[in-house]
Amino acid sequence: MNCIVLGVTGGIAAYKAVDLARQLVLRGFEVKTIMTEHATRLIGPATFRAITGNPVARSMFADEGEPMQHISLAREADLIIVAPATANIIAKMANGLADDLLSTMLLATRAPIMVAPAMNLEMWRHAATRANLEVLRTRGVRIVGPESGFLACGEEGEGRMTEPDLILEAALDILGITASMEGRTVLVTAGGTREPIDPVRYIGNRSSGKMGYALAAAARRMGARVILVSGPTYLQAPQGVEVIAVETAEEMWREVMAREEDCDVVIMAAAVADFSPQARKSEKIKKDGREGLTLECRPTRDILRDLGQKNRPERVLVGFAAETGKPVENAVHKLHAKGADMIVANDVSTLGSGFDSDFNKATMVYGDGRVIDLDLMPKIELAARIWDAVIALLEAGETR
Repeated sequence: MNCIVLGVTGGIAAYKAVDLARQLVLRGFEVKTIMTEHATRLIGPATFRAITGNPVARSMFADEGEPMQHISLAREADLIIVAPATANIIAKMANGLADDLLSTMLLATRAPIMVAPAMNLEMWRHAATRANLEVLRTRGVRIVGPESGFLACGEEGEGRMTEPDLILEAALDILGITASMEGRTVLVTAGGTREPIDPVRYIGNRSSGKMGYALAAAARRMGARVILVSGPTYLQAPQGVEVIAVETAEEMWREVMAREEDCDVVIMAAAVADFSPQARKSEKIKKDGREGLTLECRPTRDILRDLGQKNRPERVLVGFAAETGKPVENAVHKLHAKGADMIVANDVSTLGSGFDSDFNKATMVYGDGRVIDLDLMPKIELAARIWDAVIALLEAGETR
């Protein structure tokens, strides 16, 4: 998940930063806020904490936050947005001053920086401000705005902070994220299922849900409405995503089938159990007096196959195949047997790839015979590659 650090300074436009934080969260970003002392006089830190789910950083000192936050936040950020950016913080940035948490963090980071200026017309026109902005531009800082309009001082002219939706667009551009899924509804399944044996035990698998959650987060950042049907996992749900929690394969089948008709894309990334105990014992099975235990199991419903039977040309259906031995050969068979448009296969026996890893090495197998091998990469990067492939399939389907 991309992390955006939002620096809020003491301009009256600080109220717009609240909406910006909300929009970033809804797009699936993790947002961490730094507020200057003057900013806290205008907006309460609790507002940003409630919206982002993260504590607000305000001070360099450990008694008011984590020690060395200027370093940890500087390294954690994929992008830093200063909004509103007053003439004061712009001057500090241009001259390398570091006298509070925000300015110190800005000096310590290698992440891209974007500023959204907001100030009085005369301050905006002042030669010092112009010179400082030019210095920032030469250093690669992205300047967004300001706009013209009525100002807090009662005058009219340049100096209004750019609206949050336009700042969001600029942030997506800097991060290389397109809004190519805007207006789409996608459903992603994630995690493993648990098939109960008795009140204590279950049949399960090693799926962590990381691949499915990465797919859901990436789709949300690209503008899609995302429904995530998730088996049990310790992962935090991506921001802005509708999460449906399930436990068994039957529950997952039911929730997916109830929603699939409204979806432009369905990606079955969950590791759904193939078999479930024929009957669940109402009491814990005791070991005492037993020389062994035999379980009678029945096949679970095949969600991917049932979806494939109902698929339509304008919708894209993607399955996953966690395999050992011959992943591509098995994926080709699965693709034709299930009626999917694409299967993403990975050999879970490969060291550092697959279950409970942050990395995956996969092969995309298409219905038209194409086979594309992908190198080992972080799952969040693989998610972006998969969505690029899905978008191409969507566009092809719309021309058929």
